This record gives sequence, C-alpha cells and structure tokens, in this order.
Amino acid sequence: MNLLMTLRTAVESLVERRLRTALTTLGILIGIAAVILTVGLGEGAQARVTSEINALGTNLLVISPGSAATGPVHGALGSASNLTLADANALASPLDCPDIAQVAPVLQSSQMLTAGSNNWTAPVIGTTASYLAVRNRQVVLGNGLTSSEMGSASRVALIGTQVAASLFPSTSPVGEITDIAGIPFTIVGELNPAGSSASTNQDNLAVIPISTAEQLFGRTGPFANSLSGILVSASSSTTMGPAYSEASSLLLQLHHVSRPSLADFTITPQTSLLSTASSVTHTLTILLAGVAAIALLVGGIGAMNIMLVSVTERIPEIGLRKALGATRSAILRQFLLEAVLIGVAGGIFGVGLGLVGIVVLPHLLGTSLVASSLAIVGSLIVATAIGLVFGVYPAMRAARLSPIAALRSE
Repeated sequence: MNLLMTLRTAVESLVERRLRTALTTLGILIGIAAVILTVGLGEGAQARVTSEINALGTNLLVISPGSAATGPVHGALGSASNLTLADANALASPLDCPDIAQVAPVLQSSQMLTAGSNNWTAPVIGTTASYLAVRNRQVVLGNGLTSSEMGSASRVALIGTQVAASLFPSTSPVGEITDIAGIPFTIVGELNPAGSSASTNQDNLAVIPISTAEQLFGRTGPFANSLSGILVSASSSTTMGPAYSEASSLLLQLHHVSRPSLADFTITPQTSLLSTASSVTHTLTILLAGVAAIALLVGGIGAMNIMLVSVTERIPEIGLRKALGATRSAILRQFLLEAVLIGVAGGIFGVGLGLVGIVVLPHLLGTSLVASSLAIVGSLIVATAIGLVFGVYPAMRAARLSPIAALRSE
C-alpha cells in the first residue's frame, strides 16, 4: 500500500467516525487556541508597557529625593527634601554635564481644580519650559508656557486631555479659567494624549510655572526651593550611561556625599523601567503559556485514548487486512497518519480560533493582543508533533496484532 492510498484510507476512517474525530480534535484545538491567546496577551501587554514608558520621555533619567529619617525610622524613597533648583540648574550646565540635553525640575502636588460647577482632582506640576521636551509632550490646542511666564509666577496652566474633558466637556479649554487650590488660572493650552497605565495617567495633570508652584504649595523654612524630583534627558540613547554618571557625580559633590552608597538621591534610567516592566510581562507570558501547554497536553492524552479505543474497535478489520496481505508497517503508517491528521486539524482550527480571539477580545476586554507569528508556527508544529507522539503507541499496538487472534475476536 503506497502513501497516497494509506492517506486516503486514514481520511475515510476519520470521516466515518466523524463525531469521535471532532471531539478528539476539539481537545487539541482548545489547547492551541489558548497558547495563541496567552502569548498574544503577553506580547500585547509588553508592547503597551513599552509604549507607555517611551511616552514618558526620550532618553529619560528620573532623579528622586532619598528617604527622610526621623531618628532610626526611615521613610519611603522620595520623602526627603534634598533636591533643589540649584541642583537642577547645575545639571543644566553644559560644562559640568555635557551629555545632558535638557533638565526639568518638578514640584508636584495633588490639587482640586474647579471650573464652574465641575471639579476634578489631578497632579499639578510646577516646572520649567523644558518639561515638554524632556517628557516628549506636545501642545495640541493653544500655546505652551513661555519663558517669561515661567519666571514671573504667572497664573497660567497647561492641562491634559482628561482634565480638559472633566472640566470643560462641551467647550475648548483654551482661554477658560480654572481654580487651582482656590486661585484662578488661565488655561493657555491642552497637551497631547499620552495614555495611562495601572500606576499613572499621563493625561490627568496640570502644568504651571515652577515659580507659581513655589508660591502655592512650595515648602518653607529650611526646605524652601526643594523639589519633588528632577527630570533629565540625555543628548542621545548612546549617552545615557555618561549622562547618568555625570548627574550622579555632580549631585554627590553638591550634596557633600563622599561615597555613592550614601547618596541621598536616586537616579532611575528609562531603560531600567523598561527592563523591569518587560521582565514582569515576560514572566506572566511564560506562566500563562505554561497553563495553556498543560491544556494542550491533556488534549494530546485524550487523542491517544481515542486512538486506543479505535484500535480496540477495529481489531477485526486489522486482522482481515493482515490476512489479506497488509504488512505491519502499512498498519502502523495508517494509524500514525490518522493521529497526525487529527493533530494537524486541531492545530489549524486552533490557530484560526486564536486569531479570531485576537481580533474580537480587545473590543470586549479593552486590552490589546498581538498575533505572534512564532507562536502560530510553533503551535502548528506542536500540534503535529502531539498527533505523532501520542499516536505511536496505539499504532504500534495495532501493528503488533496477530491476524489469527484478531479474526478470532470477531
């Protein structure tokens, strides 16, 4: 019996037992679809996190204060008040830090914003004109804050799209008045949408001159001119390392700290944030794919069980074929081919179901999924391998049957 005839016989056998074949294929189908969807979910999450971190700014370094200490008790990172405008101005010096392109001091406080009968709570960020460049933001309506407004404590503000939609749902916010901490501000522009994540919403903010912020919610006494943080942009992606070293060395010198291990500040590169987020999503993807692989394994075991049942039911047929001259290898090929066809069919329909899920689920769950070509090709190979591996034992059992014993069982 040649291969073509063996294939035709295998297909006829599967079609004859179509319900059993469909149920066996279903187990592999579900496992393959689960793998496609879990990998797509993981890659979608990683792409979303990468996009959100890149939206924070190009070549970004975030400098945060250290922890405040009261006796032996230390607070959280950022609770100290040891970063000042003098630090930010020093970091902006091209002589001391030639690899730093832009520096934006940040003085931040959560405040209530009101406009007529509408109100909204959002972070209010006092900063300088370089903030938009450092954070890779643009003004889509109106104008940005000018240098003169920044230096003269003008009561003007830029707002994010969420603040604009909450305070001015039916009109353009440009030129309107909003009260921040009870003080009227003129809105001069609206920032471009930047998206949100579980930890922060880049569209929920108001930006005002840092001189104005110092008057509103700046610290007094020994902590005057202290900042919530400093944002630094390296001149290029290749100078992130030198920019980090220059900023660290200069701040250690300004703060009179002799050893880097005793630094009263923390510098976090954008690449570190991206690496950490990617590691988390990668681990989650592996975990979900592992669960899907277990489902696929169960489907393979189910296929083997069905094939064993099929061998038992077809013992008379096998005996008759052997009595008519069918060789052991011909019987082995037929049952192996049946198992492989089941695996291939489950793989193809599983990939199809997975791709449909990738298209439909984002609209239902509000999350993004990415179709991975590697996962699709790998799933088809694995499905074929499952049919082959789990079909070996039933096929060998069928091939080893004695013609006399098989005919006698009828």
